[in-house]
Amino acid sequence: MDTNKNKTNNTSDKDKTSTPKGTSKDTNQNSSNESATQNSNNSTQNSSQENQDKSNQEDDTGMDEKKNSQKPSETEKGGPLFTFFIAGLKDILYAEKHLLEALPKMQKAATTNELQEAFEDHYLLTQKHVSRIEKVFKMLGEEPEAKKCEAIVGIVKEGENTIKETEDGSMTRDAGLIIAAQKVEHYEIASYGGLAALAETLELYDISELLHKTLEEEEQTDELLTMIAESNINFAAKEDDQEGESDQEYDDENEEDEDFYDEEYDENRYSSQQRRFFY
Repeated sequence: MDTNKNKTNNTSDKDKTSTPKGTSKDTNQNSSNESATQNSNNSTQNSSQENQDKSNQEDDTGMDEKKNSQKPSETEKGGPLFTFFIAGLKDILYAEKHLLEALPKMQKAATTNELQEAFEDHYLLTQKHVSRIEKVFKMLGEEPEAKKCEAIVGIVKEGENTIKETEDGSMTRDAGLIIAAQKVEHYEIASYGGLAALAETLELYDISELLHKTLEEEEQTDELLTMIAESNINFAAKEDDQEGESDQEYDDENEEDEDFYDEEYDENRYSSQQRRFFY
């Protein structure tokens, strides 16, 4: 009897201390639901982030495509700004080609080796500039065409006059040739600078970059010519002037002496005639 009672008590105590039926299952299920909810939130967040990244990437791609676009729309092609831009390209193409004809003459007329080499380098660089402009035309879907540039014709003509008006082999001629060449450079710098700005306005960014590259090379050439002039040639030309003044003074003195002897000879001849007349 006691044994049954103890068995009953043990059973009662076991029931009190044991976990109620279904509690562990419910807890696991709740944990699973929370994990699923968290995963769902993470998935939604990741999906949202991916969509945002994709959207940003599409925006960037669109901007890149717009930036790298070369050919303007038909509306832009018919616009006055684009027409003016094409006219400017034709002008500078003529200027570069005309300069290719003038530079060998300037190189041949130059006295110093340094200036001759500068003109030779400029000639090779000008060939590259012509090719670059022709490439710009092709990028625009246009045929490369040169239109006569009256400005460059006039500047080159001044250079030819400088050669005619200065002494062959003199530093004065080299100084004049440098000034003539820099007039060309300054015209090209103004032209390329303006065209590069217009290309950017028309959203022709790659073309603008090409024109800026040529602009930098023209500026470097101008700086080189200035350095050559200021380091040597201008001072040598000044010495030419001083030597010329000395030669002129010497010639003037010789002319005065010749006049003196001529007058003395005339007086002696006249006196001789007088003596013959009286005797």
